[in-house]
Amino acid sequence: MALFSCKLGSSDGKILSRDFEAADSGVLRKNLEDQGFFVFEVKKKSFQFLFDKGLSRRKLDNKALLTFNQEMLVLIKAGMPIMQVLDAILERHDSGALYEVMVQVREDVKAGAALSVAMEKHGRAFPYLYVASIRAGERTGDLPQTIRRYIQYLKRVGALRKKIVAAVFYPSILVVFALLAITLLLVYVVPTFSQVYSDAGSQLPALTQLLITFTSLLRRYILLVVIIGMVSLSAFRSWKRTEAGRYAFDRFILRVPIVGEIFNKYAVAAFARTLATVLGSGIPIIESLRMSIGTLNNVFMEKRLFEAVRFIEEGGRLSVALERINIMPPLALRMLGVGETTGSLEDMLMDISNYLEDELEERMHLLTTAIEPAIMLVMGVVIGVIIIAMYLPIFKIAGTVG
Repeated sequence: MALFSCKLGSSDGKILSRDFEAADSGVLRKNLEDQGFFVFEVKKKSFQFLFDKGLSRRKLDNKALLTFNQEMLVLIKAGMPIMQVLDAILERHDSGALYEVMVQVREDVKAGAALSVAMEKHGRAFPYLYVASIRAGERTGDLPQTIRRYIQYLKRVGALRKKIVAAVFYPSILVVFALLAITLLLVYVVPTFSQVYSDAGSQLPALTQLLITFTSLLRRYILLVVIIGMVSLSAFRSWKRTEAGRYAFDRFILRVPIVGEIFNKYAVAAFARTLATVLGSGIPIIESLRMSIGTLNNVFMEKRLFEAVRFIEEGGRLSVALERINIMPPLALRMLGVGETTGSLEDMLMDISNYLEDELEERMHLLTTAIEPAIMLVMGVVIGVIIIAMYLPIFKIAGTVG
């Protein structure tokens, strides 16, 4: 996610300057316009670590945001006014990112601003989805329930991320060590053997000669290969940052076998859970959809969902709109249709998210179970070929002597 500085015109005639995180400037502009803002400027913040005072330090991760909300929920339920709640939180956090932000939030609230308005000024620290949920809680007069829903949302999203990281951690370690072992053999072991064979002046088998030639070329041009690799990676990342590049890459990822299905399930599960959380906060369906689109983190899917939003604005049903853009499994669409018919859309969205997350966890488990022996097998074959190629001349000499 990149950080964009936006100059906006609100419906009441005010000129606002806000910072938003988004994957793409075009999608962000469209989202803001759909929310009723007139967008004067959307500018990506470059070198923000140099020019934005303390910006990176003020960013709150999910764990810090979860702790903050748990503390605020307990204090509000105890009947404390919002100013006393903020004071109590500041007393517990006398330094760090949360403290820096909350000092400014407290001053704004003290000056008469609503809590959501005070938090909205710190878009880097508080996600837009969270600020909108707080604003909805203030409107409905049930702020504790809104905070409780967001806490459940953070816990579930955090748990899913931990499972995915745990699933890919061990295979990643295997790949790294396999590459290190093969590199060590090619850079140090093979040249040592090749020097011995060169001094002996014997005729080498074709496999051995091929490996020695490859290793010689690798040692000679490794710096060039590294430079070309770095330049290619930099060019790819620059292309991916463009609107067309990000759209093409995200579309390609979804079409990759197995990997695309995993990305799709993860994005749709996050979208369904976010939409359920926002709807439960009392925010209307159209606004909830626009707010939830950003959780997909995929420009291709985001643009498809904007088409679904327009269809719903014209009077269409949510289940029909999602079926038209084909981003949800058939069973999830049937569940969504039942939720719309029975008036339990929020609960059904939660069930859809749970269903997709369970499927994703099972698929990740099967994938990692299969990939670990595959990595070991490939590593064993490659190392075995290298060792055999190096020992073939010795076997040949031994056979000749015998």
